[in-house]
Amino acid sequence: MKQVPGFPQKQAQMQMHPQDSEDDEIDLMALAGALISGWKWILGAMIVALVFGLFFALRSAPIYQANGLLQLESQPNTLALPQSMQALLGGDGAKSPSDAQIAIMSSRRVLGEAVKQVGLEVYATPRRFPILGMLPVRLHLPDMGLFRSFQSGNESIALGPMQVPDDWRDTDMTLTVTGPKSYVVELPDGSELKGEVDKVAKTPDAKFIMQVQAMNAPVGRQFLIGKRSLEAAIELVLKNFSVSESPRGSMILKTSYNDTSRKHAEIVLNAIANSFLEQNVERNAASAENSIDFIKKQLPEARKNVASAEQALNAYRQKQQSVDVTYETQSLLERVTKIEGELSALDLKEVDLKNQYTINHPAYQALLQNRKELQTQLEEAKKATQSLPETQKDIFNLQRNLEVAQQVYTQLLNRSQELQVVRASTVGSVRIIDKAYAGLIPIAPRTLRIVALAVLLGLIVGAGIVLLRRSLRHGIKGAEEIEALGLSVFATVPFAPEAANNRGQKGDLPIFVLDQPEAVTSEALRSLRTSLHFGLLDAKTNSIQLTSAAPAVGKSFTAINLAVVAAQAGQKVCLIDADMRRGYLGRFLQRPKDTPGLSDYLGHEKPLAEVMIDGPVEGLSVIVAGRYPPNPSELLMRAEFSELLKQLDDQFDLIIVDAPPVLAVTDPVVIGRSVGATIVIARHLETMQGELRAVQASFEAAGMQITGAVLNGFKIEEAERYGGPSQYHYNYRYSYKADQ
Repeated sequence: MKQVPGFPQKQAQMQMHPQDSEDDEIDLMALAGALISGWKWILGAMIVALVFGLFFALRSAPIYQANGLLQLESQPNTLALPQSMQALLGGDGAKSPSDAQIAIMSSRRVLGEAVKQVGLEVYATPRRFPILGMLPVRLHLPDMGLFRSFQSGNESIALGPMQVPDDWRDTDMTLTVTGPKSYVVELPDGSELKGEVDKVAKTPDAKFIMQVQAMNAPVGRQFLIGKRSLEAAIELVLKNFSVSESPRGSMILKTSYNDTSRKHAEIVLNAIANSFLEQNVERNAASAENSIDFIKKQLPEARKNVASAEQALNAYRQKQQSVDVTYETQSLLERVTKIEGELSALDLKEVDLKNQYTINHPAYQALLQNRKELQTQLEEAKKATQSLPETQKDIFNLQRNLEVAQQVYTQLLNRSQELQVVRASTVGSVRIIDKAYAGLIPIAPRTLRIVALAVLLGLIVGAGIVLLRRSLRHGIKGAEEIEALGLSVFATVPFAPEAANNRGQKGDLPIFVLDQPEAVTSEALRSLRTSLHFGLLDAKTNSIQLTSAAPAVGKSFTAINLAVVAAQAGQKVCLIDADMRRGYLGRFLQRPKDTPGLSDYLGHEKPLAEVMIDGPVEGLSVIVAGRYPPNPSELLMRAEFSELLKQLDDQFDLIIVDAPPVLAVTDPVVIGRSVGATIVIARHLETMQGELRAVQASFEAAGMQITGAVLNGFKIEEAERYGGPSQYHYNYRYSYKADQ
């Protein structure tokens, strides 16, 4: 089997024009071509992702956000109190840090008070469809009555205060509507509790007590009810609540709360703001409250001291029979009384400072220094009284005690009244600017964003699938991969969708070149006829064998159509179906399965004249496979097969033997000893390069070589996908027709 060196390779180069090297630009173009050719996969992935995105967006309940605005003032609102009374409130311009206030607003104390105020420990939610969630509700699907226990609209119930045992907290209980105003509750212990709207329902032991205040639901609808622990309710609120200072340093707090109900979101956020405001007022009034408590404790003692001082002075005067006070004594008395009054005022002021500052604070230190100076003055005044007569000394001391006691008592009364006014006028350093308001548009789920992300994800996944399939498909992508094995490519036959649709079809099959004579595939088969004519000039016989590595590569399609175009060119052609296991060339000729053929001839059951039939065109004769024998290889190894080919070689210009796949059976190797050339049919992107190597090895082991190959089912768009759009541009894109 001799081949003409150089010719087939040159022919392949003329058809395919492969580039010697690829650069990065070609790789990018190849990827772009792969994505374009795989648009169906990408579109399918996008549609699937879109469906799932819509499903997850619509199955979730809409979430609304209520927003509010608070202002932190630099000093409490004192209702225009006098400056001296404003000092009692600590209004020294100290600025409250926003971060500290944010932490306080998010504290368990503030949120706990809001939870108790709104009653968030008690809950009632409609039972939703498993997996589907809110999808039927959001799509407004009609309630067919098949799943009446699940939510299908805006059903709701309102629960009043609930008392549950501690071990029932955070446990769901199922409430089923049994009538317009009746219901039944399945308790955790397995028992049932029946009740009516606006009436208290309780268990016999009164450990579980509940009340349904309102109910808007059809009969059969179910709700999940229960009572959370305070800690769980606070965690739920904290999860949906947020507060931040915006802009930074503005002392303006923006608050928000998320909930499935607009109205409920506003109620909860307002409750949190009010709870925060109340604790702020309490905190600012704490100093005045502490001072009031101190004064209340001191007033009875001060009143008692005044009474005792008056009794002592009166008793002394009665004893001394009305002693008069001299001018000098009166002056000293007034001076001492004034100093001791100032010291008493400092004592009251120290009580206030202790509630606000430490002892190291400058204001506290100034008070201590002032007290020290007054005590020094008091000591000097007392020394001046030493020179007075004994009677004047006694009168001086008694009168001083009375006036000091009266002054202390008066100061305490005045101070108490001032602090009462301060406490009543305290409104805190927080002001609610905007009450909670929830917009009509839910913040989640954001359907458009989810759909956009789903489409983008589908695009990415689809592109990934296309590129993964591209990387996993190791089939032959071009003629240059066959030539790399040392095989000459006689022709590249483009993919014919019409012929592909006939794969696996039962019954008779059409001959493509007769049905589509002007198709590019037909032109490629004529090009194959020309290549074989020149490539086999030096072959020892006019016979060629068409085989393949595996089934379903278009071997029989190539054989019958090549035989027809060769006969149409004026050659006498004989087509032999040597696949005596699964051969079906007879289906192209509309012949039944039991038509006598090659097996009958080799088995000496029929002469040559009876097994040879006329083909569909003049000059073409066909020998079908015949009845399938149990020993095809043994029949082919007989001398009768070689003698048949020699006999036909004298009668025909071209003999085409359609052989079975090489890797499936050994028949092609046996046939290869008798034919002039062996041509392997490889299918584009399906036949592996390793399979062709195995075919070569099988023939080389028998001392033979493969003459060449044909690349069948070539898809131009797939070539662009795998090799770049400029690598495979064929003359198959053109047709040459006669003018009409």
